[in-house]
Amino acid sequence: MASRLTLARREAATGWLWVQSWMVGFLAFTAIPILAAFALSFTEWNGTGAPQWVGFANYAEMFTDDPLFWQSLKVTGLFTVIYVPVSLLIGFSLALLMNQKLRGVTVFRTIYYLPSVLSGVAVAVLWGFVFHREYGVLNWFLGLFGVPPIGWLQDQFWVIPSLVMITLWGVGGSIIIYLGGLQGIPTELYEVAKLDGASWWDTLRSVTIPMMSPVILFQLVMGTINSFQVFVQAYVLTKGGPNYGSYFFALHIYNSAFRDLRLGYASALSVFLFLIVVVITVVVFMTSKTWVFYAGAKDSR
Repeated sequence: MASRLTLARREAATGWLWVQSWMVGFLAFTAIPILAAFALSFTEWNGTGAPQWVGFANYAEMFTDDPLFWQSLKVTGLFTVIYVPVSLLIGFSLALLMNQKLRGVTVFRTIYYLPSVLSGVAVAVLWGFVFHREYGVLNWFLGLFGVPPIGWLQDQFWVIPSLVMITLWGVGGSIIIYLGGLQGIPTELYEVAKLDGASWWDTLRSVTIPMMSPVILFQLVMGTINSFQVFVQAYVLTKGGPNYGSYFFALHIYNSAFRDLRLGYASALSVFLFLIVVVITVVVFMTSKTWVFYAGAKDSR
C-alpha cells in the first residue's frame, strides 16, 4: 500500500514538473494580466504614477458618455454576423472538397493552409494593394467588365465586406480541423447509407453534418471569439475609417489605452468585451444541446 502511494506521488510530481513551464506562462501572460485589467477597470490611470480609484465611473461613462463605444460595438457585431456564417460555410465546403481522394489533393491542402501561417500585418498590407481604389488588382479585373472603380476600403458600405474577405484569407486553419473531423467519420456509415440508396445530399445531411456537428460547434465558438478580437486588419488598412465605419471594439480599446493614455477606461472596455464573449459562448453551448451530436453519448440526438 505504501509503495503504491509513493508511486502515485512520484507520478503526480512528474506531472507537475512537466506542466510547470506552461503554468508559469499562463500565470505571467494570461491570469495575472486578466486580474490586473479587472482591477484597473475601477481606476483612472495614464500609465505613470499611482492609479486613482474611481469605482464604476469607467463603466458608467462607457454606456452613457462614449458614442464610439456603441459605434465600435455595432461594427464588431456586424462583422461577426457576416464573417462567422460565411467562414463556417466556406471552410466546411472546402474541407469536403479537400477530403476527396483525387490526384494532387495534398498540394491543394498545402496551398489553402499556407496563408493561415502568414503574419497578419503582411497579409493586411498585401490585401491593401489588392483593394486599392486606383491601382488595386480587384478594381482592374472588374474594370475589364465595365465596372467602375470601387473604394473598397474608403467606402463606408464596402469596408466591412472587404475586411471580411481579407479575414477569410486565413480560413485554411479551420479547413485542417474540418479535415481531421471528416476523416474520423467511420466509413461504415457511408457504406450503409449507400446500401440504402441515399443520395449525396441525403448522406451529407444525415451522416456527415451530424457527425461533424461537434467540430462545427468548435469552429463557431472560436470564430465568434476571433471576430470580437479583430484588430490588425482595421489598424493597418483603415485606422477605423471611413467615418468610423471599421472602428472595431479592439481598436477602441487600443486607442483608449495607447493614444488617449486612459488605461483604466481601456481595461473597463476589455472587461466588457470579455463578458460579451463569455455570454455568447454560454448561449452557444446551451443551444448546442439541440443540434450537436456526440457519438456514444446517452442523450445524443
